[in-house]
Amino acid sequence: MKRLRLLSKRWLIMKRLNWFYLGCTMTNWLWIAVSGCSGDQTELPQFRETGAFAAPQAHQAAAADRKFIYAITNNMIAKYSRKTRQQLAVSVGDALHLNSGYIYRGSLLSAHSNYPQIPEQSQIKVLDLQSMQLTTFHDFGNYGGSLTWVVRVGNRWLCNFAKYDKNNSATFLAEFDRNWIETRRWTYPHEMVAQLGKYSLSGGLFHHQRLLVTGHDAQQIYYLRIPQTGTVLKYIGRTSVPFTGQGFAVDPIGGGLVGISRAEHRVIFLRSRRR
Repeated sequence: MKRLRLLSKRWLIMKRLNWFYLGCTMTNWLWIAVSGCSGDQTELPQFRETGAFAAPQAHQAAAADRKFIYAITNNMIAKYSRKTRQQLAVSVGDALHLNSGYIYRGSLLSAHSNYPQIPEQSQIKVLDLQSMQLTTFHDFGNYGGSLTWVVRVGNRWLCNFAKYDKNNSATFLAEFDRNWIETRRWTYPHEMVAQLGKYSLSGGLFHHQRLLVTGHDAQQIYYLRIPQTGTVLKYIGRTSVPFTGQGFAVDPIGGGLVGISRAEHRVIFLRSRRR
């Protein structure tokens, strides 16, 4: 009888321990699941407009350095005083379809293509900020898409080649080394491309270890990560912004962003609400 009671007692203790272990395990899995869901998405900043001014050339993109603002349209780039907002100069040099602006080593780089002509031809144009002469920095030729933006990350280049209409899911991001040899390539996830309609990605930059991209006219920035392995970028989420897609850039004063309203031909300055 004593032996039976002892066995029953041991069984009860083991049952309680098993339930305790199961409860801890489930709690751990729940914490992991919550952490995974609340990571990148909850960290997306919210932006507020901090200033704007009218610029007839604010049709494709905007960029900025510490003294000047640059408004970009299809065939030219205009230079504006940051203090007075007055136009100071416009670029000299041939261009068909400029798409974005990126300050690099004291010059302004702009993605350029012959869109909507076929076959597609893409170049990176460079603007001398003193002479305002616009020349070709690198010529991709027909690379399988229309170049819409370019940025430098470390010793690599990231270049976006856009496809449109029913084929916009073929838009791709290519990484190049300093000799312009392609080292990696990614496509964009379906859940993000589905939000673009018939358009593609017009602007992009690499900021705080994340890829930020914009569409044609939606007031959204889409956040992605470059995966360690695989050929599809990881979609994190999106956040609303006051500007309407197109090319945008980091504002070196204040650490915010500068973009445009294409419909209103305005340059718009943003800053994160968390700052």
